[in-house]
Amino acid sequence: MTQHERLNQWIEQIKTLCQPDSIRLCDGSAEEYAEMMGLLEGAGVAKPLNSDLRPNSYLVRSDPADVARVESRTFICSDSPEEAGPTNNWSEPNQMRETLNGLFEGCMRGRTMFVVPFSMGPVGSPIAHIGVEISDSPYVVASMHIMTRVGSAVIDELGEDGAFVPCVHSVGKPLVDGAEDVPWPCNPENLYIAHFPASREIWSFGSGYGGNALLGKKCFALRIASTMARDEGWLAEHMLILKITSPQGAHRYIAGAFPSACGKTNLAMLIPSMPGWKVETVGDDICWMKFGDDGQLYAINPEAGFFGVAPGTGMDTNPNAMLTLHGNCIFTNVGETDEGDVWWEGMTSEPPDHLIDWRGNDWTPNNDTPAAHPNARFTVSAAQCPAIADEWEDLQGVPISAILFGGRRATVVPLVNEANSWNQGTFFGSIVASEKTAAASGSIGELRRDPMAMLPFCGYNMADYWQHWITMGKQDGAKLPGIYYVNWFRKDHEGSFIWPGFGENSRVLEWIFNRCEGTAEAVETPIGRLPTLDGLDFSGLDLSQEEIATLLKVDVEGWMSEIPLIEEYYKSFGDHVPSELWQELQLLKEQLENAKVGVA
Repeated sequence: MTQHERLNQWIEQIKTLCQPDSIRLCDGSAEEYAEMMGLLEGAGVAKPLNSDLRPNSYLVRSDPADVARVESRTFICSDSPEEAGPTNNWSEPNQMRETLNGLFEGCMRGRTMFVVPFSMGPVGSPIAHIGVEISDSPYVVASMHIMTRVGSAVIDELGEDGAFVPCVHSVGKPLVDGAEDVPWPCNPENLYIAHFPASREIWSFGSGYGGNALLGKKCFALRIASTMARDEGWLAEHMLILKITSPQGAHRYIAGAFPSACGKTNLAMLIPSMPGWKVETVGDDICWMKFGDDGQLYAINPEAGFFGVAPGTGMDTNPNAMLTLHGNCIFTNVGETDEGDVWWEGMTSEPPDHLIDWRGNDWTPNNDTPAAHPNARFTVSAAQCPAIADEWEDLQGVPISAILFGGRRATVVPLVNEANSWNQGTFFGSIVASEKTAAASGSIGELRRDPMAMLPFCGYNMADYWQHWITMGKQDGAKLPGIYYVNWFRKDHEGSFIWPGFGENSRVLEWIFNRCEGTAEAVETPIGRLPTLDGLDFSGLDLSQEEIATLLKVDVEGWMSEIPLIEEYYKSFGDHVPSELWQELQLLKEQLENAKVGVA
């Protein structure tokens, strides 16, 4: 099938196991994409949208039982549960293989087995890596066309013996004994997304949706890649990458990790409120970083598209995303307008009078249920984004000057603080959290820790992952980015957000940019360096001096009350937590105590 003997052997092995009616090696062409969408249309799962309103775009409705990533059915099959760590579901590798072999045997009967060679990152980049996904789903093939680089160029890059990550996927619905197909085949009762870090394999059964089935996404790009990165000395991160350009024409590249619902995509596609400043998008979700010969960390966006959450996206929150969706999109589980367009909650201030909802039922604003599923998605090429940076496909990647960590905190965490060192920055990344409950004034709400925004995506023990960060910081000749902790979500005593967010976040980016340039002042504090009270440009904002002080305050009592929570969290990882992070925690405690005495 190819010139790559090991790849051919693996394809033959999966063919023998899955028993498809036919095999197809995908070439990544526009004709192939059109054919896949035609198959989906013929099956009743994809509907062409109004070509005048949304050209070359489709609405897809999944089975209501198959609508999102299923973390409870996602497994790390490492040699021991300790290697997987307490934040992952572990399964013994041989036992999982036995289970999967039983499920996959004959699972593609009556279907075509598609072989999808894909590159995560621009083909030929030293930071990119190649995978091959076998799937029996035309939806997967079409989506991988958009989300990755698919086709003959990847096969050429592999040559006769190139490395690749094998990814096996099936919807788990063989067509046997005269069984008729359904629009969205799936098998949610037998759902598995299994990762084998040692052999770099991914096996997925029973789902046709999103990250469960598009195995280049979180499965390869983060869970397997994080293990590869640990072993090979690089970083695979759940981060946006943006380019920021000053009014003087100087530019910097910034990566940032934010848990869900923390404005990550909005920041990646930010339209600055600051005159003369410009932000462009390199990536909105995943960042791979490797050291260059000059000691800089260079980053690529390993994806070729955006697989974004539709609800909450509108012209007022993310105009660049909306403009990206003008055509050539796959929309999954959104509402359908009477004009043959799409709609979801947050897209416009007023909903249409009538829709067909994501389940295919009539919908009006009086309905108790949303028109779009909360996890409804759009799949679109990144090249269509009006804010896409020219360098987004540079083979060498872009040099990272700063890394941001941020959660959703109503209390304690200031608008921005700069770590004093790589180790302190890693410490901040390790304690990233969002408040699950509304915090009372002056107290901490219930916290959901999501270190580095990697909680569901790290392919091995999270504490060992922190150790990898520490180790990366010790590399000889490394010119490490600055690390910053940001918080757009601080609230006042009435529970209202103080900071306006969105385009105004450019004011914080300006300070970070100037810190990288060495032109902005900072104040030394127990939690690193903070802007001076006049260090950020607050002009034109309706903020009182008291509110500004709250945003830039080191809440000594609040941080002191969080120390035991961090200690408890670290202890849950046993002796895997790096000693350097325990030292950072102890140092923070001492400096807070000194500050408290000083205040008194």
